[in-house]
Amino acid sequence: MVPQKLAQAINEQIKNEMESAYLYLSAAAYFHSVSLDGMAHWMRCQAHEETIHAMKFMDHLIDRNAPVALLDMVQHKTQWAKPLEVWRDAYAHEQFITSKINELTTIAREVKDYQSEPILAWFTAEQIEEEATSAKIVGEMEMVEGSKSALLMLDREMGVRVFPPGSPFDPSAYAQGT
Repeated sequence: MVPQKLAQAINEQIKNEMESAYLYLSAAAYFHSVSLDGMAHWMRCQAHEETIHAMKFMDHLIDRNAPVALLDMVQHKTQWAKPLEVWRDAYAHEQFITSKINELTTIAREVKDYQSEPILAWFTAEQIEEEATSAKIVGEMEMVEGSKSALLMLDREMGVRVFPPGSPFDPSAYAQGT
């Protein structure tokens, strides 16, 4: 059984991961509204990934016979002034998630729940990737700021990210006739 203090914190992290997915879906909607469909596609892929993260935490609790409590979510942001602002917010959000994973690790060690260490180590490594990716995109967006042609080039590059098969965030999953 997962100690209560850690189970509560993991339930909070499930909420954080789902709020991450919602933030990325809001960003996708914004990018679609400004005709940056490649960036919108990237954000939809990211929303899928964040949902998987929430499910990993949920399954960890289920597998350990701990209660799952789906907490109320907050929509953090839905409007941005320019694409660079979206990417800066994404990077800041990933830093926030990293801090939450670090808190979970601290709690797991405090309550001596060694069975949670493997999943938390996985998330720690995942956050290194998440922060590095979003920081790189922020840097690229800063380099191209003011250049519409360079922005469109980045948009096209981001549009090649691949959805996992069957992703409900992939428009082809619910296209008419399928």
